[in-house]
Formats: sequence, structure tokens, C-alpha cells
Amino acid sequence: MKALSIAATGMNAQQLNLEVIANNIANINTTGYKRARAEFSDLLYQTERAQGVPNRANQAIVPEGAIIGLGVQTSAVRNLHMQGSLVSTGNDLDLALVGRGWFQVETPDGETSYTRAGAFNTNAQGQLVTIDGYTVIPEITVPANSSEITVSTSGEVSVRVGNATIPTQIGQLTIANFVNEAGLEPQGDNLFKQTPASGDPVIGTPADPGYAQIKQKYLEASNVDPVKEITDLISAQRAYEMNSKIIQAADEMAATVSKNLR
Repeated sequence: MKALSIAATGMNAQQLNLEVIANNIANINTTGYKRARAEFSDLLYQTERAQGVPNRANQAIVPEGAIIGLGVQTSAVRNLHMQGSLVSTGNDLDLALVGRGWFQVETPDGETSYTRAGAFNTNAQGQLVTIDGYTVIPEITVPANSSEITVSTSGEVSVRVGNATIPTQIGQLTIANFVNEAGLEPQGDNLFKQTPASGDPVIGTPADPGYAQIKQKYLEASNVDPVKEITDLISAQRAYEMNSKIIQAADEMAATVSKNLR
């Protein structure tokens, strides 16, 4: 009975949907997190009677056929790169991106990764790094005797060195854009990796046309909407229950047939 296998694919799909929703809710307070959404597509169809062809020789063309679907499959788990709300922190090295763009960081293996989480700090050498110690690209080093770090909306980093009255620019932040942000591969630690689907990064200056501007002393919060996630959770739960009911009904129908054959 095909209903058993069809309903089983539906239960598997809703289980994966539930896992995606659970991950969204778990990261509701993760800086720069982008919520994910499971995408599904129908499986192959089995043709019982073809449409658009004569049913018999020299007969009229059949206007509608009988085509039976065989279930559902997962097509993608899409990260929705929508702007998150800004949270004021008061920390000079907390930077939020308002608009399209990604901070660039260098991981320990020498690869370049991309992040929207601008909770930066300085290491023992004064280099600007992420909370996991990954160096920000381009490299910016804050002098030991500096104060009043200022980051403009266009990414210019300035500090007041010693007793100087005029700030000194020590670096220029750049950000990366991608043609297909959905093609970036999440790596954990708030990092994303370039893939053939995302295309090559297009590096630019913050606040330029098409690029985000930087907001100092703010962080971008997760774009997860708790109300929507709970609604999606209830919907997934009900869909899972309905598929289980189909399996139960198909099992009862098969039991009825087997009893009548005895």
C-alpha cells in the first residue's frame, strides 16, 4: 500500500522541519544569527492513466489523467538573510552592519570566513579580533597607549593616541557582498563560508551604494521572530500527527483486507 510510504516521507519531512525550527529558537539570542526555513518539493509521480492521449485506438483524447504522487522530499534549508534589529551595547568595539554586507575574518587554517556578528575585541598584540580570536580582515592594530576608539559609518577606524587632541586613523574596514547570500555555507561560531553557489565575494567600503553602513556601539540581534517560530512549530506538529494518522488508517485498511482473505 503506497499510503504507508507516502505518509512516511511526510513524517520525515516534518521531523526535519521541526529540527530547523528548534535550531532557530535555540539561536534566538545569537548575535547576527539568520533564521532558517526548510523547503520541500514533491517526489516523482506514478502515472496510472496518461492525459492528452487516446484511451483506445481511434477514440477521443483523454482530457485528464490519473497521476499519483509518491510523497515529499527536502529541497533545501534556506537561511533568510534579513536585517536583524539593532541592540545598543555601549561598547566601542561592538559594530553592527545596517544593510547588505559581511565582515571578513581569518580562521586559524588561513581561510577567509564571513560573519554578521560584530562583537569584536583586541588580542594581546592589539589586533582587532572576534570573540573566538579570529583576526578581522583587513588587519587593524590598536596602539597600546590609545583611547577613544571611533569607527565611522564608512568603516574608518580612528583612535586618540596618548595625549594627542586630534584622532589618528589606524585602518579602514571593508565588507564583502555576495550575489547569492543564500548559497553561503554556515560553519558555526557565527561564521559562513563561500561556496560555488554563493559566488565570489565583492569587496567594498561600508556606506558605498549597495553596501551596509557600520553602526558603532551596536550589535545586530538574531532575526528570529518568536511568534512565527511557535506558529510554525504548531503547524509542523499537526502535519506530523496527520501523517501518522494516515499510516494508522492504512494499517487498519490492510488489516481488514487480510481478515477477509482468511
